[in-house]
Amino acid sequence: MMTAKEIRESFKQFFESKGHQIVPSAPMVIKDDPTLMFTNAGMNQFKDIILGNQPAKYKRVADSQKCLRVSGKHNDLEEVGHDTYHHTMFEMLGNWSFGDYFKKEAIEWAWEYLVDVLKLDPNRLYASVFEGSPEDGLGRDEEAATLWEQFLPKDQIINGNKHDNFWEMGDTGPCGPCSEIHIDLRTDEERKAVAGRDLVNNDHPQVVEIWNLVFMQFNRKADGSLVGLPHKVIDTGMGFERLCMAMQHKTSNYDTDVFQPLIQKIASLSNNKYGQDEKKDIAMRVISDHIRTIAFSIADGQLPSNAKAGYVIRRILRRAVRYGYTFLNQRSAFMYKLLPVLNESMGDAYPELIAQKTLIEKVIKEEEESFLHTLETGIQLLEKTIAESRKNKQTEVSGTETFTLYDTYGFPLDLTELILRENGMTADLKGFEAEMQKQKDRARNAASIEASDWVEIKPGTTEFVGYDFTEYETSILRYRKVTQKKNTFYQIVLAQTPFYAESGGQVGDVGVLVNEEETIEIIDTKKENNLAIHITNELPKNIEAEFMACVDREKRAASAANHSATHLLDQALREVLGVHVEQKGSLVTPDFLRFDFAHFQKVSNEEMREIETLINERIRENINLTEFRSIPIQEARDLGAIALFGEKYGEEVRVIQFEDSIEFCGGIHVPATGSIGIFKIISEGSIASGIRRIEAWTGAKVEKMIYEVEDTLKGLRSLFNNTPNLVSTIEKHIEENSKLKKTVEDFLKEKEIMIKQNLIKKIEVINGVKVIRFVSEIPAESVKNIAFQLRSEIEDNLFFVAGSSDSGKPMLTVMMSDDLVESGLKAGDLVRQAAKLIQGGGGGQAHFATAGGKNKDGLHEAVAKVLELAKLS
Repeated sequence: MMTAKEIRESFKQFFESKGHQIVPSAPMVIKDDPTLMFTNAGMNQFKDIILGNQPAKYKRVADSQKCLRVSGKHNDLEEVGHDTYHHTMFEMLGNWSFGDYFKKEAIEWAWEYLVDVLKLDPNRLYASVFEGSPEDGLGRDEEAATLWEQFLPKDQIINGNKHDNFWEMGDTGPCGPCSEIHIDLRTDEERKAVAGRDLVNNDHPQVVEIWNLVFMQFNRKADGSLVGLPHKVIDTGMGFERLCMAMQHKTSNYDTDVFQPLIQKIASLSNNKYGQDEKKDIAMRVISDHIRTIAFSIADGQLPSNAKAGYVIRRILRRAVRYGYTFLNQRSAFMYKLLPVLNESMGDAYPELIAQKTLIEKVIKEEEESFLHTLETGIQLLEKTIAESRKNKQTEVSGTETFTLYDTYGFPLDLTELILRENGMTADLKGFEAEMQKQKDRARNAASIEASDWVEIKPGTTEFVGYDFTEYETSILRYRKVTQKKNTFYQIVLAQTPFYAESGGQVGDVGVLVNEEETIEIIDTKKENNLAIHITNELPKNIEAEFMACVDREKRAASAANHSATHLLDQALREVLGVHVEQKGSLVTPDFLRFDFAHFQKVSNEEMREIETLINERIRENINLTEFRSIPIQEARDLGAIALFGEKYGEEVRVIQFEDSIEFCGGIHVPATGSIGIFKIISEGSIASGIRRIEAWTGAKVEKMIYEVEDTLKGLRSLFNNTPNLVSTIEKHIEENSKLKKTVEDFLKEKEIMIKQNLIKKIEVINGVKVIRFVSEIPAESVKNIAFQLRSEIEDNLFFVAGSSDSGKPMLTVMMSDDLVESGLKAGDLVRQAAKLIQGGGGGQAHFATAGGKNKDGLHEAVAKVLELAKLS
């Protein structure tokens, strides 16, 4: 029986023998595609080739791609662990042809690999073909059906509808019919009772799709129409985990050696045995799936967070923790202990797991510990809600409350339901779904983008000339109109462009397109599917005219200085803190630079000073830039160039070198370090477990800051008679001030005692209540102290109300004894109503409350109002 490792390798070897270039998996986390957060299919890394934005270096390619599907139309999260074949992170085995072979070879090689190489039983295989679509003017894919008839009887070739057998990249773009290969893994007895063809695409756990052959031959326009692609593409994807299930004669992906080592480790850690309790088994399957997703995401540079892709990963991690907490009784962090098993099974194919193992372990452990604390907090809040509901004789908790627990505290709905059920209560599920839908609608409205079809002015691809020029004569290749949040703008593609498109952490250039007739402002430059897109608020009047594309040189120079300073910072961090430091993200703008890096403790002031000193020394040395514009990636590695984990590099790369600082980089840099001017760290802090962030300024911005600090120091010196030793003078004043403050506090305490004693002498007894009232200009803190002193001395029937104005700000204070509270009086209600008379508001507890306001003259009236409301006037 072949192992998972052997199956993965056999696929690559087979397609290598068919003339395919075997390429490494792209990162699972996508950096420079605004339409996707994660790689959800094998074709993602080839989108720019399929869209025609970049030529294909190899006509035939194959790989094993790590993918993640948890959002959008590919949302399998809720099925994960509950069935036998859905996963969040999975591997996609794929082969591609870019304008080379098409349906014939794709089908013949798929059959050869499955039947001749892997020896799968052909009687268990079914192929589906596109049945056609009248609305698209498409008939049945007879070509594919005829090709399959060479290998399969007609009753094992099934017609599939548009949903199952017509693949589309999105609402617009390349698309085409596909042919899915399904396998029937049921017993012979089950197969005799019900034909496998009747179970294809019907969610049967043992009759599953294993391979999808996509024949991209059309382009979907914005109006829904289809036009033929000039170069046809083959895009196949085979589910690795499902293939292993078939090859290892299992009925569940989780029973293969892809997952079993992890599941057995989970069972051992939780003192359970897999296969004895369905709820515990589900929990173990969920955790074995999710730990892969989390580990690979962190290895690819995506840390758990509260935004976008980071939030998705945090949700998955917390889902796994919750299953361990609820069903496996795991009350402390445990998932990080699974990582050695994961590294053993997948580290050979994906070495980034091994290279990043320390960071992955630390991040997962701290995230687990944090959420376990959150779970405890959520349980306490829910118990409080249950108690209040019982008090009000309610058996259902509202959707608003359950959604708040879910959304604000990360408390899962199913756990809420479980706890409520144990307490004889239910959750308002319709109310919860209504709140969830509101949130989805808000998110959808915020992200909604409508784009027209591209209008082609002339054929061609963009040539980037920005490394050598900031101005260049060019023309427009194509454009489209885009609407987002009711704002309309335009995206323009130029034949040649000096504008740097946002990528690699550096923001896009701004500037203008100008000719004798008009000037069009470029407000940003983005990269989408490896295409530089220039964003404008208007289109040129003559779209076919020639233009001079002019980058804003001042902002470009500032960005270049900050980008080169980022490289010097990376090198200095390694020298000062240690070689374990690894870049985890960066942002380069004209105004500042931000650098995220792996390090497990705060950077001390002394270390920051040393880092700054090293960088500024290298700036003064005026080290010349050495640029390797396009060199083989192995040659770059031999130079010692640093590559970022989670980045996808081609076979040829650009390398930036400032003596010992050597990095893979496609950004804009200064010609020599002296152009940076000066470097200054502005802040340093933690942004996630094991990840620190430094923000820094360079050049003129640092000079401006120095002048501001200089002016501040001059101002301080003038306050202290221009003393030459400012620090010791301020220290002396602070000491003197502390002594004076202590004297004032002692005086106030004595005064408070005197006031309290006078107030006791003036107690009014109204309706049996000891009423103390006064209006004075003493500090609010003193009023509070007096009130609590009185309450401790007069235990019964005490009602205290005071109006005070400290530095002109009016304050109303009410204090009462517990017996008055029990009689129904509430201090918070009284001050809220009376505070209107001082143009303010406030509140507090039943026995003590305060309110601030703006109208000092209304204090006497407000005090009287409190007594009136309490029926003590």
